[in-house]
Amino acid sequence: MKNTILSVKNLEVIFGEHKIINKFSFDFKKDKIYAITGANGTGKTVLLRSIIGVCPYKGKIELAGDVKIGYLPQKFQVSRDIPITVLDLLNLKKKNKDAIKEKLILVGFKEEKEKCCHLHGHLETLLKTKVSDLSGGELQRVMLANALLDNPNLLLLDEPTVGVDLEGEKSFYALFKSLKEKGITIIFVSHDRDVIQKYADVVINMENYGK
Repeated sequence: MKNTILSVKNLEVIFGEHKIINKFSFDFKKDKIYAITGANGTGKTVLLRSIIGVCPYKGKIELAGDVKIGYLPQKFQVSRDIPITVLDLLNLKKKNKDAIKEKLILVGFKEEKEKCCHLHGHLETLLKTKVSDLSGGELQRVMLANALLDNPNLLLLDEPTVGVDLEGEKSFYALFKSLKEKGITIIFVSHDRDVIQKYADVVINMENYGK
């Protein structure tokens, strides 16, 4: 148990008459990348939501004493009628511009304009950009920065590149190595076999924990 960051024992989740997860047990180790896979309806998202405590369950979920969780849901949408900027959004999590810029750089945005590959120039311009004007890949990286603002050591990502183009997907998953090197354990949901094979240290198929 010394190297365990998260221990799940005999997890059961039932919605109405449907048992979504049945007797799921697993010890998640520190500094590893875990892929959660399986067909639709096998409880992948439900597992993550149980870990963060927003889904009722039976069984036991134990976190190591020093754990901080960062969570990125499957899809985050902002209406174009809401004039919230990137800085406004991230200020809701932590009103510290230096910390915000640090996390944006960590997830791949560049501070200097001449080195930028994203659409909105250097960080100061990005921070003033409306969230609704971001590309799918940019938005997911901004949301990842948001999840990292509390300096978590356990990161839960629910199909983080849904709706993102191929290049955006590649650049997003390329961040996993640097996050792992910073001591962050990652649990991510994916259907993509190529992504799972390339980036995951351990694969968990939720189809083994059905009815």
